[in-house]
Amino acid sequence: MPETDQSSGGDGVLSFDLTVRPWIPVLRRNGTQDELSLREVFEQAHDLRRIVGDLPTQEFALVRLLLAVAHDAFEGPQDIDAWSELWAEEGCFAPVGAYLEAHRGRFDLLDAGAPFFQTAGLRTGKDEVFSLNRIVADVPNGEPFFTARMPTVERLTFAEAARWVVHAHAYDTSGIKTGVEGDKRVKGGRVYPLGVGWAGNLGGVYVEGRTLRETLLLNLVAADTANLEIDDQDAPAWRREPCGPGGAERAPTGVRDLYTWQTRRLRLHFDETGVHGVVLGYGDPLPARDRQHREPMTAWRRSKPQEKKLKRSPVYLPREHAPERSAWRGIGSLVAGEVGKDQGSEAGAYLRPGILEWVARLVTEGELPRGFLVRARIVGACYGTQQSVIDEIVDDHVSMAVVLLHRQDRRYAEQAVAAVADADLAVNALGDLATNLARAAGTESDGPRSTARDLAYGLLEAPYRTWLAHLADTDDPYVQRTAWQQQVYEIVGGLGDRLMATAGDAAWQGRTVPLKHGTEWLNSALADKWFRTALHKGLGRPDSADMPPDARTASALETTAKAPA
Repeated sequence: MPETDQSSGGDGVLSFDLTVRPWIPVLRRNGTQDELSLREVFEQAHDLRRIVGDLPTQEFALVRLLLAVAHDAFEGPQDIDAWSELWAEEGCFAPVGAYLEAHRGRFDLLDAGAPFFQTAGLRTGKDEVFSLNRIVADVPNGEPFFTARMPTVERLTFAEAARWVVHAHAYDTSGIKTGVEGDKRVKGGRVYPLGVGWAGNLGGVYVEGRTLRETLLLNLVAADTANLEIDDQDAPAWRREPCGPGGAERAPTGVRDLYTWQTRRLRLHFDETGVHGVVLGYGDPLPARDRQHREPMTAWRRSKPQEKKLKRSPVYLPREHAPERSAWRGIGSLVAGEVGKDQGSEAGAYLRPGILEWVARLVTEGELPRGFLVRARIVGACYGTQQSVIDEIVDDHVSMAVVLLHRQDRRYAEQAVAAVADADLAVNALGDLATNLARAAGTESDGPRSTARDLAYGLLEAPYRTWLAHLADTDDPYVQRTAWQQQVYEIVGGLGDRLMATAGDAAWQGRTVPLKHGTEWLNSALADKWFRTALHKGLGRPDSADMPPDARTASALETTAKAPA
């Protein structure tokens, strides 16, 4: 059970002011952890490494909250010159203190009239109060033995509750919810599924710098950024009228609005020592379709089924993260601007996140040096059973120099993407070897192939991340690409040697197997020959010691031209 958390105002009325009370967990640059108020986070941002939430999705939601505060306090930045002034000024967040003081009335978690991110007086027809399990996402439904809160959440401190309130608006599950009084959508005491919290639709992406100060500034998109629409009246939730029960159908006005979108109506039940229950219902619905000009923290994909249904083109949906695919293998979606254009089409199949388009603008216009290192952080929730539960949470990152995002100099990005294609080609060749050895031994199954592929990707991941982080150290990315091909050949070739050594006598003797055109006597020797040929052909024989340097570069260029971008 959490420690008691007595909080009150000067008149004895219970209060928990988020602007001055510690509630945001942080990691300091010296490696220690702390808990700070909103005001302290901005005052000490230069000395903080990052936010550390109870879950990665909570961290993402809190970063978006901080960005909404910063955008509103600065009323922008309006253009790249205003951003540059902030970047150059060590104490750039000083105005945030006065801003929080001016709006502190809307940041009281326990306020009677307008509690933070809640609806005052929210109640069901039977005055039910529900378990905090409904907002605490690290208690998996049906899997109580995999949480330290087993089996239910009985109480939360006010600090914990504040974090989970922010998370609920961002990532709450869908499903049938108990209806609240005043919600016109209630049918038979229930409201039927209206979708997950807004951030739950996204394959979340943001950029991390060396400190929280850099992280916040790098994600603080200027209002004049192309392909991002921010209305003059854009405002976060605390500068709007307090939400009543039910939902309002309206279009978002910009990033401040979306970062604090009230997808739920909730009300905490508490006493002087903490929170013990919650009422939770649906809030403002927001379809995820075609929000690429408003939401910068996700990549986008064209949806052919939606285009057919709506009879218009293009239609874009957020590009969600695949839990089984590491971030480095999907780097093309991060560094490629608009890819997969159809013949004669003006719309690409994929759009990279607007937040990375913004960083691309910063490096292209010279605001960031080409070798400046950032981490592209990806965070997302994967829902199951009609989005009524969270099955998995994705949390990964890719460290890269910002030159990979440069709009005019695309050489580095092209080689980074092509290097992943090198890895994919080699891994596929290894998978074919595992399959062919199993066929030669008469033990065909999918197991050996998937095992070999997983092992290869696992061994290539760390070398690729290191290679990528140092790609900008050279003026010739093609030479770096050749060095990478050499690494891939050595790593995957070594795995092939291990497979051959353990193949067994049955595979060595072989047997007749059907091919597309006739049959073939397949044994381990032939399987190995096919494997080596595939590596040589795909990687341009980077293992050849007698290949002159310019020939290796030419080979790399040829492979780049063939590799998918």
